Amino acid sequence: MTLKRPESVLVVLYSEDAQVLLLQRDDDADFWQSVTGTIEAGETPIQTAYREVAEETGLILEFAKHQIVDCRQINQYRIRKQWLHRYPEGTVYNDEHVFCAKVSSNHTITLTEHLSYQWMSKSDAIARAWSESNRLAIEKYVPSVL
Repeated sequence: MTLKRPESVLVVLYSEDAQVLLLQRDDDADFWQSVTGTIEAGETPIQTAYREVAEETGLILEFAKHQIVDCRQINQYRIRKQWLHRYPEGTVYNDEHVFCAKVSSNHTITLTEHLSYQWMSKSDAIARAWSESNRLAIEKYVPSVL
């Protein structure tokens, strides 16, 4: 198993009517989140954001049409105990680069790594998102009214 780098992206996707897309993890049914993923060697955070959106939702965003916005925020959080084995020995924290993008909720979502997805109001997404950094990003970067 290749160990993960402790650096990732969080991409909050929201629709033209301010609905937020959350995904239900397949390894923890109570864990709902926005698009996330590890920055791979040789990738920039923005490249990872585009790749992870495509991998986790099937949405192929084009820079010219659907710009993913770099929120210029990096969160640091403690890695969940049950996931520490995925990282190099002694790694405890992950740095998470925050992005957001407005997309159409009419696009078909194709899940590859999650059990389910749901478009929901900003307040419902804040209440359901598992991680604090995800809740704070939704609160800060998703407009209440578009």
